[in-house]
Amino acid sequence: MGVTVLELILISIGVAADAFAVAVCKGLSSEKPSKGLVFTTGGFFGFFQAMMPAIGFLLGSTFAGIIEAYDHWVAFGLLLLVGANMIREALSKKEEKYTSTYKFGEMTILAIATSIDALAVGISFACLEFTVLGLVISVLVIGVVTFALSCVGVGIGSLIGKKGGKVASIIGGAILILIGTKILLEHLNIIHF
Repeated sequence: MGVTVLELILISIGVAADAFAVAVCKGLSSEKPSKGLVFTTGGFFGFFQAMMPAIGFLLGSTFAGIIEAYDHWVAFGLLLLVGANMIREALSKKEEKYTSTYKFGEMTILAIATSIDALAVGISFACLEFTVLGLVISVLVIGVVTFALSCVGVGIGSLIGKKGGKVASIIGGAILILIGTKILLEHLNIIHF
């Protein structure tokens, strides 16, 4: 398969970390998230985290240089956009009840932004000469781990954010911007985690 089971689980947790953090932010603005919100968030993040390595594998190492040259800018831009929008909406004069809902476009943007690094993982799988079975198993494990962590993240965010929806949304938006900045600075080799 190319990697051990332990390595695959660690890779899965690693690529799911940003999705988990964003899921916490999603939960921050929900006083009591519905099962639908929890599972939808997990589903979006799990699906995209699983599909990106598959796409990366198909692209192979041919396009690795091109993808790696821009992936961090795309992730930064998308997270900055969504985070700034969360802050803007929280600061608007309109009183808004924070409910357990989601916006399809916003969820798609967040899922893509947090899964771009998984594309590079897929390219590395191609370089390790994974078998088709190895790729399928890896994609399933990454998707399931991300789904589970994202569902837990929404719950954690909800517990933290119960006290103040607007403040929680501002904090959540700021966290998204910080995650995007971290991704950018790591890829530019300015910081290392």
